[in-house]
Amino acid sequence: MSERTWVKSERQVQRERVRRNRAVRSGTVATVSTIAFLGVLAAVVTGSPGWPRVRETFFDAEAFARAWPDVLAGFWTNVQIFLIAEPIILVLGLLVALARNLRAPAFFPLRALAVAYTDVFRGVPTILVILLVGFGIPALGLQGAPTDEITLGVVALTLSYGAYVAEVFRAGIDSVHPSQRAAARSLGLSHGQTMRHVVLPQAWRRVVPPLLNDFVSLQKDTALVSTIGVVEALRQAQIYAASTFNYTPTLVAALLFIALTIPMARLTDHLAARSQRRRGA
Repeated sequence: MSERTWVKSERQVQRERVRRNRAVRSGTVATVSTIAFLGVLAAVVTGSPGWPRVRETFFDAEAFARAWPDVLAGFWTNVQIFLIAEPIILVLGLLVALARNLRAPAFFPLRALAVAYTDVFRGVPTILVILLVGFGIPALGLQGAPTDEITLGVVALTLSYGAYVAEVFRAGIDSVHPSQRAAARSLGLSHGQTMRHVVLPQAWRRVVPPLLNDFVSLQKDTALVSTIGVVEALRQAQIYAASTFNYTPTLVAALLFIALTIPMARLTDHLAARSQRRRGA
């Protein structure tokens, strides 16, 4: 018995040809329009009366090369602060979110404390938290309190971003349908086991994209610790700018931050799109 080979119908072949032609046409139009827009923008900027002065002040190749090593070394401090603060923020945010989901009357003080924490630190600008922690804790003179600027910066960023991450976790936990908790409890699982084995795995998958978005912001906000004396990328660029009156080193710092945050942003978009496809399936 001979095998029958599946062959596309003429209509299917025609539909695929139309889709390919449409995709090529759309891509061509998008490319041409983008090039035209960038060309017009470049012509407007370079043709402006102040362009020679801006080019000298912000796009000096010699100043760029001279500032690059020190700004890059300062940027490593930003990366270290980010890598230390991120896991601590995840743990703090999850604990606060779990505390806000405790319904037993005995846990009311803990729940109230979690609510007060999220309300206060989401309401205070991050730079003010950094200033209050960076200058307030050393001023107390408490024995064993941290005095290192980097440690104080990590503490401040953790307190500020922990409140935002807690709300992201709480939203993810609340998005799991109550029927799943009821089903888990009917099977004999305790509240803790239900959260661990049923609710949190689903909530985690749903909150990864917004969490990554918060961490993109966190990476940029590590530059704010320069206000309490940490010599990171921004502070190093400011030192060069103050001594030479040339702001090209700030461009170096900006490019370093962009090089790190853009991949994280694209990963966030990818995970968000994949989550939407799963929900739509």
